[in-house]
Amino acid sequence: MRILIVDDLPDNLRVLSKMMIDDGHRISAVTSGAQALRLAETIMPDLILLDVMMPELDGYQTCAALKANPLLKPIPVIFITALTSVEDETRGLATGAVDYIVKPFNEAIVKQRVRTHLELKHQRDLLERLAQVDGLTGIPNRRALDQRLEQEWRRAARAGARLGLAMIDIDHFKPFNDAHGHLQGDDCLRRVAGVLDETLKRAGDFVARYGGEEFVCLVSVETSEGLGQIAEQLRMAVEALRIPHAASAALPWVTVSIGAVLCELAPQTAASAFLEQADVQLYLAKQAGRNQVCLACG
Repeated sequence: MRILIVDDLPDNLRVLSKMMIDDGHRISAVTSGAQALRLAETIMPDLILLDVMMPELDGYQTCAALKANPLLKPIPVIFITALTSVEDETRGLATGAVDYIVKPFNEAIVKQRVRTHLELKHQRDLLERLAQVDGLTGIPNRRALDQRLEQEWRRAARAGARLGLAMIDIDHFKPFNDAHGHLQGDDCLRRVAGVLDETLKRAGDFVARYGGEEFVCLVSVETSEGLGQIAEQLRMAVEALRIPHAASAALPWVTVSIGAVLCELAPQTAASAFLEQADVQLYLAKQAGRNQVCLACG
């Protein structure tokens, strides 16, 4: 597991890093709170060992900033400090730390406390992953999408990069359920989810069930042409399933309409606006006759 160590004294970094490496962990080390805040969003460590007494941003301020960031809040923080008073320890725990290790380090105690909190983090992560899977289709659910979109949105905004989003709706799905029954409807959702997931094969691509018969895909692309090609591949992959649809006004099998948006992000923009733009394009695709892609550049 990855551990981020934050201490302004290089000797402390070396001692702690050796302890953690000996236990088989991957280590990143920085000497200031500001560096820790920047690096944590990039590497998403499983645990942070954080010195309290540091210049500029001290440990308390750094921990408070970590806990104020929705992406970083779940990461357990253990304070490492020479301060030994009850008041100091209470303040650290109140800031959001899960434990408090006093200098000079006792290697056995440090390792055991780190193991304990990594095990707890691992268990929480397992529960969180289960909570983010759609029970019917087996792909990520709306909750997982919201978290992933926020994460990708922040990263793209910092880098000045572009992010593509495709909102997908199964055409005439209510008539499909009425004509074929809800069991067939569930099977249709599973098959569509499966082929969308299989089609998005690149690292970083992401597909989730948005709700009902709607799905959302996140893709890292630089051009509208690239996003359009991916969206068209998704549309064709669903059509190629040839799932019979006796009540469709588009074709005699299941099809999808897709609204896609390519955005160059800025820090002040909101992820929710991205979804709204894609929803507008999806509406236009439906109005134009369904079974097609409508694309916009934001």
